[in-house]
Amino acid sequence: MMPLASFASLPRRLRFVLAGLALLALSACGFHLKGATPLPFQTIYTNINLDSEFGALLRRTVTANSPGTRFTERRLDADVFLHQITESQNLRQLSLDADGRVEEYELTLDFQFELLDRQGHLLLPPTSLLSVRELPYNDRIVQAKEGEIERTFRDMRNGLVDQIMRRMSSSEVQAAYANAIDRPIVPMPDDTVRGATAPAGPAPSRP
Repeated sequence: MMPLASFASLPRRLRFVLAGLALLALSACGFHLKGATPLPFQTIYTNINLDSEFGALLRRTVTANSPGTRFTERRLDADVFLHQITESQNLRQLSLDADGRVEEYELTLDFQFELLDRQGHLLLPPTSLLSVRELPYNDRIVQAKEGEIERTFRDMRNGLVDQIMRRMSSSEVQAAYANAIDRPIVPMPDDTVRGATAPAGPAPSRP
């Protein structure tokens, strides 16, 4: 291993390259969330599209942190149902300049989900995860900013994966799954996601 003093003496660009290689090596071994523990169930079904970028990251995160847990294609084959209830995103003008042009946008992403076992016992009640970002805007470089807005929404959505994993691996869910018979039974929801929205672009600025 390279001594810390020798690493610090390297050119800045080279240090960044080495740090990036170290992160790649860690990701190759599987990304393990700090504070996350293996899930108490072996199979899981979700109405989240696992072929989407968000769903694929969810699958990888679950697999890395709980190798004994796998996703199923049918709800009847799963121990639990990770049910995405709603997803909504909003883009609003946060501030205007003296000429009435947008200077800053606020991006909001609201994601709601719950966790049930195959009998309908509610292991994790409807839980809302809210992510808010502020983004400077320049109407002279609209295309670049549209791409940045889409990337920011994608990063926000992917950040939700960490929170979902932590909720599912929490001690409360561990206890609820072990004592599911004591949990309330709710009607089994269907796979429909309410309020799903596509990535938004910038709203037109008003003079």
